[in-house]
Amino acid sequence: MAQKGVQLDQETISCSICLDLLKDPVTIPCGHSYCMKCIKSFWDEEDERKIHSCPQCRMTFTPRPVLVKSTMLAALVEELKKTGLQAAPADHCYAGPEDVACDVCTGRKLKALKSCLACVASYCEKHLQPHYDAAPLKKHKLVEPSKKLQENICSRHDEVMKMFCRTDQQCICYLCPVDEHKGHDTVSAAAERTERQRELEVSRQDIQQRIQDRQKDVKVLQQEVEAINRSADKAVEDSQKIFSQLIRLMENRSSDVKRQVRSQQEAEVSRVKELEEKLEQEITELKRKDAELKQLSHTEDHTQFLHNYPSLSPLSGPTDSSSINIRPLRYFEDMTAAVSAVRDKLQDVLRDKWTNVSLTVTEVDVLLSAPEPKTRAGFLKYSREITLDPNTANTHLLLSEGNRKATVMSEQQSYSDHPDRFTFWLQVLSRESLTGRCYWEVERRGTGVCVAVAYKNISRAGRTNESVFGQNDKSWALYCNNNSYKFWYNNGKTPVSGPQSSRVGVYLDHSAGILSFYSVSETMTLLHRVQTTFTQPLYAGLWFQCYGDSAEFCKLQQSEVV
Repeated sequence: MAQKGVQLDQETISCSICLDLLKDPVTIPCGHSYCMKCIKSFWDEEDERKIHSCPQCRMTFTPRPVLVKSTMLAALVEELKKTGLQAAPADHCYAGPEDVACDVCTGRKLKALKSCLACVASYCEKHLQPHYDAAPLKKHKLVEPSKKLQENICSRHDEVMKMFCRTDQQCICYLCPVDEHKGHDTVSAAAERTERQRELEVSRQDIQQRIQDRQKDVKVLQQEVEAINRSADKAVEDSQKIFSQLIRLMENRSSDVKRQVRSQQEAEVSRVKELEEKLEQEITELKRKDAELKQLSHTEDHTQFLHNYPSLSPLSGPTDSSSINIRPLRYFEDMTAAVSAVRDKLQDVLRDKWTNVSLTVTEVDVLLSAPEPKTRAGFLKYSREITLDPNTANTHLLLSEGNRKATVMSEQQSYSDHPDRFTFWLQVLSRESLTGRCYWEVERRGTGVCVAVAYKNISRAGRTNESVFGQNDKSWALYCNNNSYKFWYNNGKTPVSGPQSSRVGVYLDHSAGILSFYSVSETMTLLHRVQTTFTQPLYAGLWFQCYGDSAEFCKLQQSEVV
C-alpha cells in the first residue's frame, strides 16, 4: 500500500457533500469521488430536470450515470481508519506567516522544529531526522527555530561567521582576518561567548542581588505602612479620648457655672424678696398711721383733738435705703465676661497654638534608603561628633578630652547622684541622640572594650542583664578583646571574625534599620551588620572590662585619610 513516510491529505479522501471520510466511495465520470449515499441523494433532487451534475466541478451528465463502488478507494479509506498513520498533518502543524518554515519541505511547508547553524537551514521533524542519525550531521549545532539564520552568513565571503573581531566588536568569518580584519584581535565566537557569558552571569548575580535588596526594601516599606497605620490608629484613639475628656471637662465647667449662677440667683432673689417684704410692711404701717392722722385731723372738737394727739404711736424708723443695691442689667454680666474670656483663650489655643500640635506629627520617611557607603570617604560624609554624658557615666569612669574619652579608674569620681547613671556596670552613653544616617569611630585601649548603641530607656541600676549592653532587647554591642570580636544582642552571642584593629567604625542608618561595625586600619573591613527595625532614637555607648581600659570617640573630618 502506501510506503513509509507517504502522507495523505484527509481532504482528498473526504466527501465534499458530507465532509466526512468516504463511505462506499464511488467515482463519477468527471473523476470526483463521493459517498454512494450522498451522490444518490444529490442526483435524486435533480431527477426532475433530467440533467445530473457534479457538486464540485458542475460537469453535467445525461443520462444519469450508473454508480459503481470504487474498491481501491474503499480499501484505502479502511486502512486509514485502522492506522491513522498516513493522515496528513493537522493545520496547526503547517507554518504560518509568523512561524519558521522547514527549508526542505515542498508545497505547503511544515513548521520547523530546529534550525542548524552549520547548515544555515531550518528543518521540520521529518527532515531533521538525518541530523540525529548521520554521524557527520550530529556535530552540527541545533538551536530553536530562527528566522535570522542569514545574519550568521558573512555578506562579503558568504561563509558562516564563527569568529569574533574584538577590535571592531563584530562577528566575522574565517576569511575576514585575511583582508579587512587583518591584524585585528580575533577569537572564536565560542571563546568570546564564554567571556561574555561570564560577564552576563556577573550581571545576573548583581541583578538578582538587587532584586533581593529591593524585595527587602519592599518588606521594610510594608512594615513601615503597618507601623504608620498602627501609630495613626493609636493617635486617633488617644486624641479622641483626650478630646472626650476635654468635652467632659467643659461640660462639667458649664454645669458648675450654671449651678453658681442659679445659686447666686436664688440668694439675690431671696435678699431682694426680704427687702421687699420689709418695705411692704413699712408701707402698710405708714398707710395705717396716715389714716389715724387723717381721722384726727378731721376732729372738730379741739379738746378731743388735743386729748387724742399725744396717744398717737410714734413712727418706726425708715428702712435703710443703702441696703437696696440696684445694678440695672449687670447682675451676672461679670460671670458672662469671665466665661467669655475663657472662651477667647481657648480659641487662641485652637487657632494659634494648634500649629504646635500639627508640628509634633513626625514626618514618615518612606523613601528607600541610600545604599551603604563602600569607602571610608563615603562613610565620613555621615560622620557625627559624639560626646559622653557625665550623668550616665559609672562613678569609676573618668571623662576627659571634652567628654569624648572615658577611662576606667580604681577610685570613684565625684559625680552627683542622677537617675540616668549606670550604678554597677562600667558603662556610659552619649549625650547626643542618633537618628538618620550617622558614622563614628572609637579608638580603644586595654583588655576589653565594648562599642554599643542603646535606647535611652535601658535600665541603669543593678547587676542585671537589663542594664548591660547587648544582654537585652534595648541595646546592640560589639565586644572587642585583644584577639577576638563578639556581637551581642538580647543575650544572644555571635562570634565575629575580622582583622584586629584598635579603631572600630560604626555606621547607622536608623530609618533603614541598618547597624554596621567595621575594623578600621588602612582599609575598612566589615565585622558585623544588623538589619532590624529601630523604634526609638539610639545613643552611642561604651562598656569596659578592667581598670585602665579606655576608649575615645574620634574627631573625624571628611577629608581625613587613615
